[in-house]
Amino acid sequence: MIKLSIIVPVYNMAADGKLEYCINSLLNQTLKEIEIIAVDDASTDNSAEILKQFEKDNPEKFRVILSPENHKQGAAKNLGIKASKGEYLGFMDADDWALDVMYERLYDLAVATGADMVGCDLCHVSEHTMEVTERIPCNKAEQTGILDHEKYEKLFLDPGPLVTKIYKREIFFEPEFEFPSDMFFEDNATGVELYRRVKHFEYIPESMYFYLQHAGSTVHVITKERCEHRLEAMRIMVSYAKKYNYLEEFHTVLEYKFMNLFYQNTLFSYMQDDRKKDLSFIQKMGREMKETFPDFMENPYFIKNVPEEEKKLMKLQLKSTFFFVLYYNLKKYYRRIRYGRKA
Repeated sequence: MIKLSIIVPVYNMAADGKLEYCINSLLNQTLKEIEIIAVDDASTDNSAEILKQFEKDNPEKFRVILSPENHKQGAAKNLGIKASKGEYLGFMDADDWALDVMYERLYDLAVATGADMVGCDLCHVSEHTMEVTERIPCNKAEQTGILDHEKYEKLFLDPGPLVTKIYKREIFFEPEFEFPSDMFFEDNATGVELYRRVKHFEYIPESMYFYLQHAGSTVHVITKERCEHRLEAMRIMVSYAKKYNYLEEFHTVLEYKFMNLFYQNTLFSYMQDDRKKDLSFIQKMGREMKETFPDFMENPYFIKNVPEEEKKLMKLQLKSTFFFVLYYNLKKYYRRIRYGRKA
């Protein structure tokens, strides 16, 4: 019996030994009844060749799927899920790695408690190491146990990373679950729907997953295209809630989550970039925010969590995109003159 399938989407990860370090950390897991499914998303470097060598050397537990076209991580995850045979499923980014005991400890807790999702914490690193230097909490104790309405709300608001958890197989097949293809932020798009399917969540508050920090990662690159992908991700989140009839039940939480990622996060990350701004893009973003959730500024999480300065800026943008951009840029340049380039 295969206890766990670990799915690794891969795209151009051959440089600096990143891919080898990731895969070796999985092959060295103390949980032996596992399969590792690496999905190469039409890499243009020699990632596929590296993976095929791993498959040749470890045929009993390592499989490679070669996608003929690049469709980004969501599509790669879908291919891995469909090919998987494990009782539980896990995911790992191809430039990250794990302690050798991580998946055994997660699986053993799942079996002992009957949980259909189990997670742990992570550690930020800038080089290859197995030394845990910090604990970055990914979840909270109050989110664990048999999930009720209150715990679902807490999990939806602060789910933690997909990659620090394992999931009962049935979550992805009853009904069938798919990540969106050809876009970034696929986890944002489907996270709420994925966690809505979980009935029992357990959590080990220890760092066992290593998250490599580098400038090229999705969260550190700001482009209009990636901003548009984040908007689409939030549209998908709402469409799932409508399809499965839980938008009203979790309206307050989903309204705030949509506002936070669709509008607040996207608006201000887009404005941080120094390239010329597309005013029509900003205007459409604000208009769609108001059309989707007209009363979002009355949301209790909005009132409590959003800084007053950002509330004022959002109100200004909804009134006039032109004056919002002008005011924002004047403040940005004033701060740089007064406090330096990074202000």
